[in-house]
Amino acid sequence: MEGSDKENGGLSSMDSMEFRWVFQDQDSSEIENGEDDDDNDDDVGFLSPTNGMDSDDDDNAEQRLIRTGPRIDSFDVEALEVPGAQRIEFEDVTMGRRIILVFQTLGVVFGDVGTSPLYTFSVMFSKAPVTRNEDVLGALSLVLYTLILVPLIKYVLIVLWANDDGEGGTFALYSLICRHAKVSLLPNQLPSDARISSFRLKVPSAELERSLRIKERLEASVTLKKVLLILVLAGTSMVIADGVVTPAMSVMSAVGGLRVGVSGIKQDQVVMISVAFLVILFSVQKYGTSKVGLVVGPALFIWFCSLGGIGIYNLIKYDTTVLRAFNPVHIYYFFKHNSTKAWYSLGGCLLCATGSEAMFADLCYFSVRSVQLTFAFVVLPCLLLGYLGQAAYLMENHADTTQAFFSSVPSGAFWPVFLIANIAALIASRAMTTATFSCIKQSTSLGCFPRLKIVHTSRKFMGQIYIPVMNWFLLASSLILVCTISSIYEIGNAYGIAELGVMMMTTVLVTLVMLLIWQINIIVVLSFVFIFLGLELTFFSSVLWSVGDGSWIILVFAIVMFLIMCIWNYGSKLKYETEVKQKMSMDLLRELGPNLGTVRAPGIGLVYNELAKGIPAIFGHFLTTLPAVHSMIIFVCIKYVPVPVVPQSERFLFRRVCPKSYHIFRCIARYGYKDVRKENHQTFEQLLIESLEKFIRREAQERSLESDGDGDSDSEIEPSFSRVLIAPNGSVYSLGVPLLTDFRDASKSIVEESTSEEVNPEPSTSPTKSDTAEQSLEKELSFIHRAKEYGVVYLLGHGEIRARKDSWFFKKLVINYFYGFLRKNCRRGIANLSVPHTHLMQVGMTYMV
Repeated sequence: MEGSDKENGGLSSMDSMEFRWVFQDQDSSEIENGEDDDDNDDDVGFLSPTNGMDSDDDDNAEQRLIRTGPRIDSFDVEALEVPGAQRIEFEDVTMGRRIILVFQTLGVVFGDVGTSPLYTFSVMFSKAPVTRNEDVLGALSLVLYTLILVPLIKYVLIVLWANDDGEGGTFALYSLICRHAKVSLLPNQLPSDARISSFRLKVPSAELERSLRIKERLEASVTLKKVLLILVLAGTSMVIADGVVTPAMSVMSAVGGLRVGVSGIKQDQVVMISVAFLVILFSVQKYGTSKVGLVVGPALFIWFCSLGGIGIYNLIKYDTTVLRAFNPVHIYYFFKHNSTKAWYSLGGCLLCATGSEAMFADLCYFSVRSVQLTFAFVVLPCLLLGYLGQAAYLMENHADTTQAFFSSVPSGAFWPVFLIANIAALIASRAMTTATFSCIKQSTSLGCFPRLKIVHTSRKFMGQIYIPVMNWFLLASSLILVCTISSIYEIGNAYGIAELGVMMMTTVLVTLVMLLIWQINIIVVLSFVFIFLGLELTFFSSVLWSVGDGSWIILVFAIVMFLIMCIWNYGSKLKYETEVKQKMSMDLLRELGPNLGTVRAPGIGLVYNELAKGIPAIFGHFLTTLPAVHSMIIFVCIKYVPVPVVPQSERFLFRRVCPKSYHIFRCIARYGYKDVRKENHQTFEQLLIESLEKFIRREAQERSLESDGDGDSDSEIEPSFSRVLIAPNGSVYSLGVPLLTDFRDASKSIVEESTSEEVNPEPSTSPTKSDTAEQSLEKELSFIHRAKEYGVVYLLGHGEIRARKDSWFFKKLVINYFYGFLRKNCRRGIANLSVPHTHLMQVGMTYMV
């Protein structure tokens, strides 16, 4: 295998059927270590494309080199069946496809920043009225350098490189940090998660002690973990608030142009027309990003060309001396003359950079390179020309600052420009809406937002989604904002609050990425923090001073969303920790025997639970509540890991729970926050059985290899677990497969034999040494086939949590009422499977926390 293949992220060499040499632990942990079930996995066997012992002692065991069998192809439950899902979808495309991507990028990502010329100067000069030409030059200089510093340098040249395998946004940054330091508060991480090829970890070297100290400090401090999570949740709540205020601001500013073209139009009529436009906008959201983006992309391209053309026209007609604004000294003159008013106008100046966060958050829809090139060669030049043209017009028309853009449009082109401006405003309103959908899906996958119905609008690109509930919620909030605050100046201030909140959180997280992951010079990091965080705090102080004008509504909205995410994360964490503490002991299962203390009826039972290790307490509830359990039990755990996409060849981990005669298995299905879960239950069951058969065959093959290699060395052989082999560059060259052996217990042999006879229509005995490997394999496969013929039943345990009576009042309020309300009204995890009610069996259980 060549290292270059690994460096390029390819999995071709990993999926080969050749035999490999991997490291195996010689001193494996015991299957059962007393009552300590929390630190050591209590499963007997383990099989996966990326596996290892989930024990804290794993790294201390001696190792020897062993020969493994060919890799197993894990089953795929993706309805979309996207091959090579771990790769960026936009690589190796044709030139025609690249042109289409440019139009889609314009329509989806840059609509927000593209419509900023409609209102930026109007909001600025409402705070600092124009009294002389130097005021226009100073405001223009502020806008030009804000455009260059924030969207271009910060986002396009720096932040976009902090993407998580093509994913952007605050949660993508958080997942990136979680992979390099154990800062997640949800204790469901497994060592095997770090062996997913898409992790691509870069372990800090000995020379970079700063990075190592930061990593250790983050992992050791619970307070720092909570602070980091709070920053992420605050940034996400601001993104959602941005998704509310962006449509209101863009549509109202565009429709407001009617007051220039038609003198009789009043503000109330502008509001009513804006309401109608917003309803239409959110109604077409369900048709998807690629469809809408391809349709409106050319329209937005015409809009940018109009901005550039009008700017050039005004520069030639009115005043070319505005080009002097590229000299930053005019910013000093602007503040010197206007002092406090100039500081108030900073909130309006920031509006020229709105939509910068959308460039980062919408990376799940488009490639990094397409966003960078489109902004640098199309968007930025047109924006600069547009602002220069407006300033040239205002140099001779100081009184037209209330509608600076539409007043500067030549009279003969007014109505065509008005039409395209309104279309562009509707497109702009979708920019943060699509970014909001992306952030909510990411936060849901990482356990920080209640589960909602997610509709995938593209069969080609699984990152393009639509969330109906959030779509109508954003519409209702936007309508309330428009009807409550009818002035674009006050809405503009609210816009600045939401945008700055996201920007500051992004700056902090990217700084941490620079220190922990990029490991660059500290001078560069300090310069980044000093320049951009200082600039954003200065802008933020300006918009906060005017918060009493009505923009406080958006702050309240953001706080409500922040509290919802905090409550959901807190409740989910408590529920998981309680389930871990109350999980069943393996000693109890072994005391019950293979029949589990009840009747084993033919069939397969899929027990859905959230535990990645151990037997959930809800299973004990099934044993005591149901008159019988199925002859084969499979614990299915849906687990999200902090990566965008888990390759399908590495998605599923399989384990054998208890001795073979118990017929109990575990399946851990690992998903990234970008992965699609839209499964048909019949397809799922078929793929599950096929994968289970591969597991059994591989187990027999490894047992045969072990017999050939070790001979009859011991009468009682402990299960051993293989180690992952990683190249110096961090690439995974080969991932081992465990050597599984029978767990023999002479004291239970009679019980196991009798139980096997009960669950099998045909008399049979447990495999003994006299049985050949082929006979043992065929017996178990035939047992699986017979169980499948009797049907598959989904055993769902609805675990609820309630605060103890002696808990604090605040905890009772949060857990019993707020979290309880969210859990009852969120989407059930099983909703992704279209399972008939006749195949469902549900049992409720309440945990006191």
